[in-house]
Amino acid sequence: MMEREIKKLNFEPGGISSFLQINDLSNSPGPSRKELRQVMKQAVALLQDNYPEFVSTNVFINVPFWYYALYAFISPFLTQRTKSKFVFARPAKVTETLLGYIPAKDIPIRYGGLKREKDDEFSNENGEISELLIKGGTTEIIELHAPETGATLLWDLTVLGWEVNYKEEFIPTDEKSYTLIVRKGKKMAATEEPIRNSFKIKEPGKVILTVENPTFKKKRVLYRYKVTS
Repeated sequence: MMEREIKKLNFEPGGISSFLQINDLSNSPGPSRKELRQVMKQAVALLQDNYPEFVSTNVFINVPFWYYALYAFISPFLTQRTKSKFVFARPAKVTETLLGYIPAKDIPIRYGGLKREKDDEFSNENGEISELLIKGGTTEIIELHAPETGATLLWDLTVLGWEVNYKEEFIPTDEKSYTLIVRKGKKMAATEEPIRNSFKIKEPGKVILTVENPTFKKKRVLYRYKVTS
C-alpha cells in the first residue's frame, strides 16, 4: 500500500511530495502478543530506512493506554527525526487531533468529521463549514434561513466531545403560527456521531439549532447547511 501511495506523489515545484499516514489502533492486540513488538520494530525500520522523506506525519488514533508503554519500549530504536513525526491521540481526542491535519469535510463521521460514504449532498461549492465556540455554562443558537417556501434545508452538525444539550426547531415568521419541533431536545453523549437532518419549508421562517453547554469547558461546533428547491 505504501508503494501505491508513493506513486501518487508529485515532486514538481508546488506538487505534493509527502503524505500523512493515519493508524487506527481500535482493534490492536494487547501487549501480551510478543509478535506485536517485532512487527512494530520492523515497521519503524521500514519507515526510517526506506520512506524517511515521504511520510510527513504518522498519526496514531484510538491509542490504548498500554500502547504508550510499548512506545517507550521501542523509542530508543527511533531517530529524533522519526520521533518528531509521531502523533498519538486517545479516543477522546481523535477528532480534535485529526482536525489539526485534515479538514472536517474529509474526516469520516466515525471519527467525528462530516464525510459520509457515497455522499454527494455537499460539494466544495456548497459545503463550506462554519465553526462556533461555546463557552462553558452558555447557550448558542444557529439560525438556518430558507429564501422561499417549498425549499428544503439540509444540514450537518457536530460538537467535539459533545456532552451538550441539543435541539432543533422551526420558528415561523408569522407570530400566529406555531413553532415546530424538528428534533426533540436531547443530552448528547460524548460518543455521538455527527448529525444530519433536513426540513421542508412550508411557510416563511427559519430553523433554529440550539446548543447548550452545561460543562465548564469550551465546546467547538462545526456545521454546514444548504438550501435545495
